[in-house]
Formats: sequence, structure tokens, C-alpha cells
Amino acid sequence: MENRNLLQYIFITLKGMAMGAADVVPGVSGGTIAFISGIYEELITSINNVDPALLKIWKNEGFNSFWKKLNGNFLVALFLGIFISLFSLATLVSWLLENEPILLWSFFFGLVAASIFFVGKEIAKWNLATVIMLLLGAAIAYFITTLPASENASSLPYLFMSGALAVCAMILPGISGAFILVLLGSYKTILDAVHEREIKVIVTVALGAIFGLLSFAKLLKWMFSHYKNLTLALLTGFILGSLNKIWPWKVILEAKTIGDKIIPLKEQNISPFNFEGDPQLMFALIAAIIGFSLIFILEKLASRK
Repeated sequence: MENRNLLQYIFITLKGMAMGAADVVPGVSGGTIAFISGIYEELITSINNVDPALLKIWKNEGFNSFWKKLNGNFLVALFLGIFISLFSLATLVSWLLENEPILLWSFFFGLVAASIFFVGKEIAKWNLATVIMLLLGAAIAYFITTLPASENASSLPYLFMSGALAVCAMILPGISGAFILVLLGSYKTILDAVHEREIKVIVTVALGAIFGLLSFAKLLKWMFSHYKNLTLALLTGFILGSLNKIWPWKVILEAKTIGDKIIPLKEQNISPFNFEGDPQLMFALIAAIIGFSLIFILEKLASRK
């Protein structure tokens, strides 16, 4: 992979932090952030390099060859950023979700809307097949966003499976890993475990995530190698369909209370003008514009290498 200096690795850690922050929010995908910051394919390839053959390289050619083949510096810098974010920003994002949901969702709505243009323009050739894949991706993601959230689930095998499924979604632009956890009913269990440092739960979810990541990255790598345009069209569709989930103005049709928290099970998007209470339209618009602009700023920074 590339030779980088310390500053470039610091930037990769910052991109990891942005991915981690996005992954905490149900509805936003860390994969989208990886894509717009220009590291998506390198991430998939690097994860793909993790296999038993690596140990042979270590044994026969030494640690340096093993680390280079693994693209170890890149993975360490990126995952360091993701973990810093998950442990430090989880608290902030939880607070914002509770206290300023409209502004948070507006910011991410702008961010994700801009991502559609960004990923879409990577498609080298448009034809009937790419349009069908785009519409299919949008329909699948939209359908996922309309599913009712599950009741809370906290058994360890279930949390292992939740980790595996959520991480597959996390590396797909447009489909949110955190939202998959909400659907499976394990979002609150895992978020609380991170807050309260419940090691058993964190380790179980992490092992599930590693299992999901290693198996799913192989499929994605194969799709990028053989059907790049169709894969990009499908991913663009996923992002488009996910906008339904992150529309800032919602009315809760069905909810349940866990402790002192209200967990929405079924919601409906409404116009800001029909919103009961303060729709915060002006601030929401500013937050959305900041999110939208941020993508193009990130793109400029990524292309200035």
C-alpha cells in the first residue's frame, strides 16, 4: 500500500473518528464517511488481507513483511480513530439525540444527501443495469428503514450475531450499523455497555463484529473487482434509500420506555410545518448546509494528496 508520513496517518485517525461518530447514530453509516474521505477501497482490501496466509508470511519472511502485507499502519491509525470516537463521542451523540435531535438529524441529512452525489459520480458508465441497481439499492435501504424496531435483547449469542450483522452494515455506505442494532433490539444494551464499561458485552459484540467484518469484506472486494460500476450504483441506492430514516421531523406512533429512556418503535416522517413544538427550521437548515458542505470540503482535502 502507500508510503505515508506521520501527518497523513493523523488524518487517517481523524477519518476513523468521523466514521466512529457516524456509526454511533442510528441512520448514518461509517461506510459513507469512509467512501467520501477516499479510503473505502483501501479499507476493504486491507480487511481482506487478514487471513491465515498472513501467519505464513510472518513465519517465512518476518514481521516487517507481515505488517506491510496487512497494511498494519493504516488499519491501526483508522481503528484507533474509530475507537476514540466510539468511547468519547458516544456520550456526546447520545446527549444530542436526546436534547437536540432535529439539529443532529438535519446535520446528518445534509451530510448523507451530499454523499449521494459523491458516490454517484464515481460510476464511470451509466446504463440500464446501473439504473436498476441504483433503484434496487434504494428500495432495499428504504424497506429496512421502515421495519419496526425490536424489543431489547441482551443474551450473549444474540449480541454476537448483532455485532456481526451491524458491522456488515457499517461498512456498507448508506446502511447504518447502529440502525441495524436498533432493529435487532440490541442498540441500547450495547450503548449502555460502552458507557458503563461492561467488558463481557463489549468483547462479545467485538468478536461478532470481527467475524462479520472478515467474512463480508471478501464479498465486497470481489464485487468491486468484478462489477465496480454495478456495486457503486447499488451503494448509491443504499444511501438514497437511507434518507427516509434520517429525516429530522418525525412523529412517534409507537414507543416503549426502558428505564428513563423512551425508545421509538414506529415513527412517521412529517413536514416541519406540521411538527408539534418548535421545528427549529432556521437552525435545522444551517445544520443541514454545514453537513452538506462538509462532504465537499472533505473531498477537496482527500484530492489534495
